Amino acid sequence: MKKVFILGSTGSIGVNCLSVIENLSEDFEVVGLTVNSNTELLHEQVKKYNPKFVVVKDESASQNIKDKLPTECELLTSEKGLLKASSELDYDIFVGAMVGFAGLAPTIEAVKRGKRIALANKETLVVAGELVTNLCRENGSEILPVDSEHSAIYQCLIGENLNEVEKLVLTASGGPFWDKDKSFFENATVEEALDHPNWKMGSKITIDSATMINKGLEVIEAHWLFGLTVKKIDVVIHPQSIIHSMVQFVDGSIKAQLGLPDMKLPIQYALTFPKRVENNFGRTNLPSIGSLTFFEPDLNKFECLKLAFDALTEGGAAPCILNAANEVAVSKFLQKEIRFSHIPLLIKKALNSVENIFSQDLATIFECDRKTREYVQGLI
Repeated sequence: MKKVFILGSTGSIGVNCLSVIENLSEDFEVVGLTVNSNTELLHEQVKKYNPKFVVVKDESASQNIKDKLPTECELLTSEKGLLKASSELDYDIFVGAMVGFAGLAPTIEAVKRGKRIALANKETLVVAGELVTNLCRENGSEILPVDSEHSAIYQCLIGENLNEVEKLVLTASGGPFWDKDKSFFENATVEEALDHPNWKMGSKITIDSATMINKGLEVIEAHWLFGLTVKKIDVVIHPQSIIHSMVQFVDGSIKAQLGLPDMKLPIQYALTFPKRVENNFGRTNLPSIGSLTFFEPDLNKFECLKLAFDALTEGGAAPCILNAANEVAVSKFLQKEIRFSHIPLLIKKALNSVENIFSQDLATIFECDRKTREYVQGLI
């Protein structure tokens, strides 16, 4: 029986993870859950899955659930609670489902303990890829990617030699605006940007999909996960979201992983690897899909994707600057304080203005993140 700790249990990945574990109850036990402030849903999850501990990051929100927890369930709060749960409490698998930079420090604590990391929080490798991968080697921790694209590549590389890989091809749905003119971005509304054609995700990642920076972050993540240079990582738009990514080898052959746009499959794969376990998920019916299409991304239109490639090429703290600027910009767009078209402008200004430091220690990363957020806030 494997003990699972889910960082971010009320988000879309966390909810799907609990659904997967429910069908694998003979092999997996939920021992810990964390949320930012959604204590209402957390209370329902506690009643259903009976974890040994929960963490509510928002200390004021924790008052809403404190008296509702069973006596055997420990309540922790704040950033300190997240770090204590990750670094001290009993679990086997750490599911990093929290969105954004906030997931970095708890993930590092789990890596230091040699845990299996089922990683959906792409920002962890975007901002601290060198640090995290080095710690994984030192502590015997393994990262199993939960992002559908990286899970697809991981599956395609099983049994293969990395030296024989010509390139990775990350597929992108293109989001809701892939076939719109760039002029449309100036007046694109929050509601339009959140209307993703294929995936049901949280608001931040859905906006990231609309700007295509989500795919740029995945390019950076793929670099650290698979140890390939930026020149060996491509992106293609695939509106059907059936092929989740591909690997092309030096002989010209291509392996692809196909499936419905449903996060439960990569979540289950990360939990059960190296086994494949039978489930009742939906099956891909190719005749009903009919055709699969592919397009080159327009880097002039989707500037955020180009900025991500540029940040990876530059190296150092540039990806950290990119991520922090994007998190602030997306938050302001969701609050309707800036236009959709302002997001890449703010990121570009940050990359050009915030000092890029090439040290990869955690203190430097946190300082770079702080300075970037302050800079972008000042611009707004």
